[in-house]
Amino acid sequence: MDIHEVKNFLPHRYPFLLVDRVTEVVPGESLRAFKNVTVNEPFFQGHFPHRPVMPGVLILEAMAQACAILASSSLGEGVSDKRVYYFTGIDDARFKRPVEPGDRIDIDVRILRRIKNMWKCEARAEVDSKLCCAAELMFTYKDL
Repeated sequence: MDIHEVKNFLPHRYPFLLVDRVTEVVPGESLRAFKNVTVNEPFFQGHFPHRPVMPGVLILEAMAQACAILASSSLGEGVSDKRVYYFTGIDDARFKRPVEPGDRIDIDVRILRRIKNMWKCEARAEVDSKLCCAAELMFTYKDL
């Protein structure tokens, strides 16, 4: 999925759209995506001006957005004004290396389980094949 297709699955827009491309999706199972990190990202102005580092919560958010794309594609649905996905939990989050301008974050997510509209996914983020973040993410959706 290129960025135009990604936008069909996520309601997020600049500066909060954190998935640039989906390279592989197996509905109901797994997804691979990436985020290109540039020095022009608005958060780098304050985090940290002397040595820019992408905030860990935004790495987790990118991973969560990849999970939401996987869930939406698994349900065969795109963006809807009638449904919104919510984070419900993060387990075992670990940060192993900083993400800096010029990096490309490769994101792999896999569904661990789904019960009705509750999902739990395993998510990993890597830069240059080196783990930078791993977590189990839980989320749900609510019909509005």
